[in-house]
This record gives sequence, structure tokens and C-alpha cells, in this order.
Amino acid sequence: MTHVQLRHIQRRLHSQPSQDGDGVAIRRLHDFGGGLDPFLMLDELVAAPDDDDIGGFPPHPHRGIQTLTYALHGGLRHEDHLGHHSSIGAGDAQWMHTGRGIIHGETPFADDRGLHAFQLWLNLAASDKLSAPTYRDVRADEMPSLDRPGARLTALGGAWQLADGDTVSGPLDALAGRAGVAHATIEPDGTLSLEADATTLLVFVFDGELAVAGEGIGRGELARLGPGNRLYLESPQGGQALLLAGEPHGEPIAHYGPFVMNHRHELDQALRDYRDGTFTD
Repeated sequence: MTHVQLRHIQRRLHSQPSQDGDGVAIRRLHDFGGGLDPFLMLDELVAAPDDDDIGGFPPHPHRGIQTLTYALHGGLRHEDHLGHHSSIGAGDAQWMHTGRGIIHGETPFADDRGLHAFQLWLNLAASDKLSAPTYRDVRADEMPSLDRPGARLTALGGAWQLADGDTVSGPLDALAGRAGVAHATIEPDGTLSLEADATTLLVFVFDGELAVAGEGIGRGELARLGPGNRLYLESPQGGQALLLAGEPHGEPIAHYGPFVMNHRHELDQALRDYRDGTFTD
């Protein structure tokens, strides 16, 4: 019988106000030094229903990463040089494997509950950084959930297992770093217990407050958890969180704007490719 070792908070990061694109107001968490490997950055977009100045992200390039965008309310319209034109709404997600290069634009929009969405950056392994770019939409009804009294776990990607043995796998099965992404909802006085032995395990609270093994995490806070095999979540007042699990690449990271490679000369090459028009060849 496997010994249960609860995972405890090892490190905390707080989201900070930022702006990107055409004046889009966001709250951002990032670590391009490898401290969240294979994850790089998490943006949270929030706007009121009557906000007419949300802005957008005009066409821009990416190389060397994956992005996963998840909308709770409102949504985003996407188009890219590969010919993809699509929109996601409440509960939907879109996944983009940029590989050697993709040029895309995004336009967020509000619904009658406003805009609340996230964009996660995942680092690609060196062997995949110059692979072919791809894109995929996932609708809310494609994402399976596990319900327990006072709690729900919705899987966007990767495999997840509750402590009682029930499992669920999200439709996004090619996330970098063998990553998993899930949305946990804990009602007041609810609990959720998961098997969780991934090397990197992060909890980002975006509503209310949660506790991990008795340690509180407030809204806008991301916790990196230490070693173990069991994630225990509870909340006296109720809360929601994104759960991120993955395996580190353990490779050098070189970052400049929308490009994430392993070495500076690779960033220089990406800039040259974009400037001379061969970026998407």
C-alpha cells in the first residue's frame, strides 16, 4: 500500500497588474527562469459587461511555446496565418502549439456576465521548438468532470485521479511537459482529495479562498507545491482554482517577448526570420 504524503506549499507568487496587446488589462504571473517548469506564464483577463474598451491582441508571432486559453465568461476570437478563424465562449478553451512559428491575433469580448478568461504559456522541449504549428478548439461539453459532495473537478487536459480511485482525462492530450490542466470548484465547507505525484504541481486561486493541506491561498495567488503524492483542497467559504501539473524539461530557457527558445542565438534567429519574412516557412 502506497504511503500518503500530503503536498504542502513550497513557494507563493502573486499576480500583478499588467497590460499587453492593444491596451488589454490583465493580471500576470510569470517565471521565465524555470521555477515553474514546464509552465512559463499565466494571464488573467477580467472586464465588466459594459466595458467597451477591452482592447485586443493584434497579429503577432510566437515560437517555442504552447498556449492554452480558457474562458469562464465572455470569450475570445482567434485567427492565424494557417487560416484558422474561430471563437470560444464561456466554458470553452483553445490550444495553440506554436512550434517553429505562428502569427495570430486575438480579440476578447464580454458577455452579459463580463469577461473572465485565462491564458497559460507552456514551454516546449528543445526537440519540439521547431515542430509544425497546430491549433485546436475545445468546447465546454467536451470537458469531463468528476463531482463529489461540495466539489467538482473539470479536466481540460491531462489525466487526473481522485483519492477514491475515480479518474478523468481532459481532451487536450498533447500538452507540453506531459502537463495536465483542471478547474477545481470547492463549495463552502467542501473538500477535494486527488492523487498528485507530478513533479511540478501548481494551484492558482481565482475566486474565494482555498486551503492546501491546511495552508490558505487567497485570490490571485499561485502556490507551487512541494513533493508528495496527495493534493488535499478545502474551503470554509468556497473557492475556485486552476490546477496545473507537469514534468520539467530541465533545459535552458531564453525568452524575448513572444519567443521562448533555449539559447540567445535561437532568439536572434527567430527575430531575423520574422523580419525577413521566412518565419512561417
